Amino acid sequence: MSLGASWAGISVPLAIDYDQHAYSSYARNHPDTITLRADITRVLELSVPYPAEELVLFGGPPCQGFSTSNQRNRGADNDKNWLYRAFIGLACSLRPRWIVFENVKGILETDGGRFAERVQGDLRDAGYGVTAGILNASNYGVPQRRNRYFIIARYEGDPPELPGGGEGRTITVEDAIGDLPDLEMGASIDTLPYRLPPSNAYQKMLRGDLQEVSGNLVTNSSQMIAERYASVPQGGNWQDIPLELMSNYADRSRCHTGIYRRLRGDQPSVVLGNFRKNMLIHPTKNRGLSVREAARIQSFPDWYQFSGSIGLQQQQVGNAVPPLLAKAVFATIMNAEGKVG
Repeated sequence: MSLGASWAGISVPLAIDYDQHAYSSYARNHPDTITLRADITRVLELSVPYPAEELVLFGGPPCQGFSTSNQRNRGADNDKNWLYRAFIGLACSLRPRWIVFENVKGILETDGGRFAERVQGDLRDAGYGVTAGILNASNYGVPQRRNRYFIIARYEGDPPELPGGGEGRTITVEDAIGDLPDLEMGASIDTLPYRLPPSNAYQKMLRGDLQEVSGNLVTNSSQMIAERYASVPQGGNWQDIPLELMSNYADRSRCHTGIYRRLRGDQPSVVLGNFRKNMLIHPTKNRGLSVREAARIQSFPDWYQFSGSIGLQQQQVGNAVPPLLAKAVFATIMNAEGKVG
């Protein structure tokens, strides 16, 4: 979200995150931002040297408890589902002119929409006008069908509508990753030259002036998993895998439809999420996605680097808000302020 904000013309002087590895990646890529590693539930008051009318507070509380893939503890009994209160508390302390709240689409389905209603209600009680809805990243130049719930709130004023989308050509997976290095399963050399010159505006935008790219790490899976990959056509999933290759599943019919999904090169990606756990398959190679390929599908520029083990890097990429989607949201605020993003 910070990257999208900066692309829209909003400076980000302060950021807070509790996760050690997300914190490390953030500090690495945003050297001009003061980055605090802190538990936001313990940040009861925050003093900043800026007038409230110039502030934008934005964030996304943990979403695991709202995710549609989590059927165990999606309701009110999950303590993490109440962490949005710390965000609201910070808003009440700072009284920023603008607030942007982001979460998964599942927040509208959890407990009958109770949490989404509470967030909006708490913001209104604090003096904010609120607009909210679902945005699909593929409508904003991101090569991924990723639905996310956004709130834009304006202190003592009416906020603008969420940004419209759908202009221009849809970006496909091949558009996004076609120039990246040619990799095999278990690839472990982080930085490599590009395979091809950029062939479209999306690749040019994310490459910049770089001659080589980092993040070329691919999970090394077993031979059985490689054989499963080989059985799945573009757009297919676990249902295309022969029974004898799924013998370790007690009841394979209970597999999620996103498991062993091979991406189609001529379409936007399905939602990445935890793409290693879901065994998302490269369009033409019998392997999972590299960290950089996933980052491209999320619209991260190639200079952006992720810290930690390959698994932690994959998690950070999958958890992120696509920067181009965030840019569209923040540009709406800049337009409402009469500023050019």
